[in-house]
Amino acid sequence: MEVFYFVVFGGLAAVVAALELSKSSKDRINTSTAFTSFKNNYLLVYSLMMAGDWLQGPYVYYLYSQYGFGKGDIGQLFIAGFGSSMLFGTIVGSLADKQGRKRACVTYCITYILSCITKHSPQYKILMLGRILGGIATSLLFSAFESWLVAEHNKRGFDQQWLSLTFSKAIFLGNGLIAILSGLFGNVLVDTLGLGPVAPFDAAACFLAIGMAIILSSWTENYGDPSESKDLLTQFKGAAVAIASDEKIALLGAIQSLFEGSMYTFVFLWTPALSPNEEEIPHGFIFATFMLASMLGSSIASRLMARSSTRVESYMQIVFTISSASLLLPIVTNVWPGF
Repeated sequence: MEVFYFVVFGGLAAVVAALELSKSSKDRINTSTAFTSFKNNYLLVYSLMMAGDWLQGPYVYYLYSQYGFGKGDIGQLFIAGFGSSMLFGTIVGSLADKQGRKRACVTYCITYILSCITKHSPQYKILMLGRILGGIATSLLFSAFESWLVAEHNKRGFDQQWLSLTFSKAIFLGNGLIAILSGLFGNVLVDTLGLGPVAPFDAAACFLAIGMAIILSSWTENYGDPSESKDLLTQFKGAAVAIASDEKIALLGAIQSLFEGSMYTFVFLWTPALSPNEEEIPHGFIFATFMLASMLGSSIASRLMARSSTRVESYMQIVFTISSASLLLPIVTNVWPGF
């Protein structure tokens, strides 16, 4: 196991070093001290928020199975979380604009902490409530924080070009490095220290509480432009007209939905697929491997998009082909075990 630790951390360090050494010219733009302080503050908060989210990912299914629930009941819990995120996601942006983006970010912390607390209960109704709260929190995570950042960046009069610096660092940290470290940290809590599958949820709650304290003490409130606010019915009508009037929008939505659907199916099934007879598996390490692959994919995509000679339509066909083959592989090995 020590050798495995070394390989994982060594590989991670090599990837991080490679990414840092291959910075593009936009990462070397001269900025002000005030902007650097603002950027670092946001990145710290965003990293804590993402850690609170990623820590839970590897152990949701495992925790439910430890409470004695079968695949059907666990599937309903997952659907409740995804459905809650879908329903709340349609109104969260409008609510944040009206009630305040900082307030929405604090609401994310409180909602997700409550969701983590419910994981201590083996009662199905309590766990269902936790999944609904988690779905609401997820909608806030991927809307309120970016909205606050953009509005605050403009309010403070920073150069518009600098905004891309913050976003690129946030993606690298929050969706890459933090995700990998969260998987490794969760594995240490559950397997190395033997604290049980609920420990990552407690750690997540702690990170969220720290982030919330920083938000309350250092962030200012901002709101959406009242002149641009529209009621939900008007927004839905506008979206429907856009889809109906442009076939490409409808096709893009279908492609995105189908790809996301396959991904969420994978999220639900990877734990029982790797331990069909409830074998002990290193959930955190496996999750960290997934996220390392995701970070490498994002890095490759950013470099492909930077090349004007490479069309997105061309290499995305390759991506979908590889993705289909990857999802087909477990089926083939299940039908033909000796393959």
